[in-house]
Amino acid sequence: MVRPLPDPMADGQESVWSYPRPAIASPSDALIRIEHRGRIVAETRHSVRTLETSHPPSYYIPRSDIAPGVLREGAGRSFCEWKGSAVYWDVVIGDLALAGIGWSYPDPTPESEILRDHVAFYAWPFDRCSVDGETVTPQPGGFYGGWITSRLAGPFKGVPGSQGW
Repeated sequence: MVRPLPDPMADGQESVWSYPRPAIASPSDALIRIEHRGRIVAETRHSVRTLETSHPPSYYIPRSDIAPGVLREGAGRSFCEWKGSAVYWDVVIGDLALAGIGWSYPDPTPESEILRDHVAFYAWPFDRCSVDGETVTPQPGGFYGGWITSRLAGPFKGVPGSQGW
């Protein structure tokens, strides 16, 4: 598969094509907020941002900054060669259950220990997910959980034809 050319960057942007492979995880002080049905599901300035070539960042939120009672362990498991075995989470708000929209690494690899006790979420099911007040666009492709903001230059993995990137 041919690697695409990175999109031109505007002032203040970073290119996802400058992100490393294998993926890394690092602390972020950006204001991360998830809202749904008039409720704040999560809000933090203590997230962990994962960066991987061609992917917009995923933000892992400390469990202590997720609203009490909204997480319920979901079905399914998956494996990431860099982070370890993932478990999935449902978000429950009143009578609504959003199945499998969060994931975490309860026993991460040593390189990803910083992700312990943090949960990442897909942006697409929620009314609003934001980074520093900017509403995010979900990473395309269904499987991927990156959050796209105007501070990123692509193209982003997940678009048609990107399977081999």
